[in-house]
Amino acid sequence: MRCVIARFPFDLTKSGVLESMKGVMPEEIVGESVTIGRRTYPVKQVGQVITRQDRRDFSAGEVLRAMTQLGFTCRGLPQAAAPTRALNPLQQASAMLGAPAAI
Repeated sequence: MRCVIARFPFDLTKSGVLESMKGVMPEEIVGESVTIGRRTYPVKQVGQVITRQDRRDFSAGEVLRAMTQLGFTCRGLPQAAAPTRALNPLQQASAMLGAPAAI
């Protein structure tokens, strides 16, 4: 499959990506990730290995699109928990005493 990453065209195949990532240890995942074989890699690490370019030269979205089109499982950023409403001092004191908080 032909794709463009960091303004450069690449001919990628699923078997070629599997071969490129063979023996590469995954780094810690803090953002988007892609599962290749039995390992899950950060998207930027995969992009760096398959393109041989600096991670600053391409976006995670470019690599995610390419990996998705090749049939790899990709995961986006983890969803943040919904913010909880802060209690005012009276409600916090009531909660600490075990009484229902007045609203």
